[in-house]
Amino acid sequence: MRQFAETGLVALDLANTWDEYLDDPERLPDAAALHRFCHELGEHGDLGGRGELREGGELGGRRGLAEGGELSVDDLRAVHAVRERLRTVLSCDPPARTRALAQWAGALPIRVVVEESGGAPRQRLTAPEGSDLAERLAVRSVAELLDLAASGGWERLRLCAADPCKDAFVDQSRPGKRQFCSTRCANRAHAAASRARRG
Repeated sequence: MRQFAETGLVALDLANTWDEYLDDPERLPDAAALHRFCHELGEHGDLGGRGELREGGELGGRRGLAEGGELSVDDLRAVHAVRERLRTVLSCDPPARTRALAQWAGALPIRVVVEESGGAPRQRLTAPEGSDLAERLAVRSVAELLDLAASGGWERLRLCAADPCKDAFVDQSRPGKRQFCSTRCANRAHAAASRARRG
């Protein structure tokens, strides 16, 4: 079974939970899969420095979670909507992507927190206390994409060129010319091109 935390960035890993190679492309079909996604990406408690932490690292007890801390069908639908918004943002070329990200961020409940980092102030985007799971994932995704842009990765953020795959990835190759998210997709694309040339 393919793991969810492939890049460690919610922004990319959530976008990549739709896999066109599968007979059923939906990799988050139910609350159990969403719970596993949250666990793998640290959304159950430790958010890796992003989002609001809850005492004891509990997933339950927040607005948008069903009674007893279980994820609900509404949580699943809301997270699917965040994924679609992410995929829309990521599908744009860099200048349009910036505008799409700004528009999305403007519609989210985002708080700016100033904290100490190495003796200097540092700002961090976070979802307000009591935000539901989808809002927290959305804010975390926006924060990660802004961090990626600040580190020089905005132009290297791409969607896989192997049809039908549309997985998002950051090209970390030295020349910056990578087109495929994985060797799996590169091999499939090269094999398809070879068949087309012969046929």
